[in-house]
Amino acid sequence: MDLRRIWTLRESSHRVHNPITADKLAVLGRALRLAPGTRALDLASGTGEMLCTWARDHRVTGTGVDISTVFTEKARARAAELGVADQVGFVHGDAAGYVADTPVDLAACVGATWIGGGVAGTVGLLGRSLRPGGLMLIGEPYWRRTPPTREVVEGCHAGSEDDFRTLPELIGHFGDLGYDVVEMVLADQDSWDRYQAAQWLNLRRWLDRNPDDELAAEVRAELSTGPVGYARYTREYLGWGVFALMSR
Repeated sequence: MDLRRIWTLRESSHRVHNPITADKLAVLGRALRLAPGTRALDLASGTGEMLCTWARDHRVTGTGVDISTVFTEKARARAAELGVADQVGFVHGDAAGYVADTPVDLAACVGATWIGGGVAGTVGLLGRSLRPGGLMLIGEPYWRRTPPTREVVEGCHAGSEDDFRTLPELIGHFGDLGYDVVEMVLADQDSWDRYQAAQWLNLRRWLDRNPDDELAAEVRAELSTGPVGYARYTREYLGWGVFALMSR
């Protein structure tokens, strides 16, 4: 049970594995007015930057769960680096279906709603771990502009236009699921650049060191086509945000 190597190679230098900057992550933590001792569960927690920095800055406690052995080890190292290993822990495991033993104050899935088969399923999954009156965080893409062609849809790595909603539609969908949107922090194009463009340098440096690796051809193909595709499609048409929800 692990991520494919290509995923960890792409994001090997990343501390945040979504198109949101560390500054925006800090803004979100402040906006939520987290009380010391807030208990959190972060599903698909990556290298743990959200939990670790919020433990340092807001004294939250909690657990992150991620399927990547590489990311999980980096998360534990980050917790030790920031001096919060006694406040947060990281579990290597499949976040799909994971439910906390004790209800938490904050339940999050930031950028990985496939663990629940989409937004509705992930909201339902997180709700099983959340105490009444607690906060839920969902990170999710949305259409900045309606894609005019099938080519644009595929260029944004979507199977169909219906894979994502516009921002008003997404906020409305949360309401249909019985939740108020009480905060949000949205990525911008610079956030996307920092997330995507950093992957190209990671891949190129890896390729230069490993020209005969079994993944070399796949990495070379991605480097040859990815930057143009990103500039043409993702950067122009796809937004991304973290939405804080409370049950009605």
